[in-house]
Amino acid sequence: MFLLEQVVNGLVLGGYYLLLALGLSLIFSVGGVVNLAHGAFYALGAYLALTIGQKLGWGAGVVISPLLVGLLGIAFERFLLRRFYSADPILALLVTFGLAMVVEQLIRMIWGAAPLPSSMPPGFKGGVFVGDFMFSRYRLLLLAVVAVVMTGLWLLLHKTAFGRVVRAGVQRPDMVAALGIRLQPYMMAIVVLGVASAALGGALFGPITTVQPAMGTDIMTVAFVVVVIGGLGSFWGVVLAALLVGVVRGITIYFVPAAGEASMYVLMFLVLMFRPRGLLGERIERFE
Repeated sequence: MFLLEQVVNGLVLGGYYLLLALGLSLIFSVGGVVNLAHGAFYALGAYLALTIGQKLGWGAGVVISPLLVGLLGIAFERFLLRRFYSADPILALLVTFGLAMVVEQLIRMIWGAAPLPSSMPPGFKGGVFVGDFMFSRYRLLLLAVVAVVMTGLWLLLHKTAFGRVVRAGVQRPDMVAALGIRLQPYMMAIVVLGVASAALGGALFGPITTVQPAMGTDIMTVAFVVVVIGGLGSFWGVVLAALLVGVVRGITIYFVPAAGEASMYVLMFLVLMFRPRGLLGERIERFE
């Protein structure tokens, strides 16, 4: 039963990774930009949710924080990322890395360097018993929210005209351009969705993680591992990879606690040995 608990915790952890990795994968797939500042938006989401929640309540913080960060995403895409779609990818990598460092220092200046306490809503404290097994109420809420977000993004990308253009832009941007469709407005929408989902991850998982200035930097490595394992350009590849990494870490921690962190790198190595493009990776072309 304890092993089952670790699997459930691993699924929650996978959902946590998923909220970051999906946006990171979409931005890279459509724009060809490695956004190292993605974790900074995650950290901003956690801090804004904490600040807003202290005044308006936890629910308001979780809703308003991603909206505010999404608005920042508009300026981020318009004045920064847009300059690098057709440039050397290393330039975008360096600039977004610099932005991540700037945001981290701004967080230290505004909220301080010490970790801040973040509490879950009182109604979701405690657990729910199913037979002899106890599920955390808050973790079940997190799984439900992640499932809703994942379903909403899938429907947007696969059942709407917007999604058809985005998927065509990932696979054949030259054909999209030949049809007279400008990808830049779609790219802005993708960036807003990506950074808002990262902020939502920070807002939701703040109460069960540590809200501190370097939290964005800490999570970026895991997000990249998930994207690499899942494969670029694949929605379900990233979903599968996030859940797989979470469950593998949870089970590994159960048997060998010291190897929990290393397990995801071993998993990435094994996947890339047999599937260099990742589990469900697709061939993508550069966005011009």
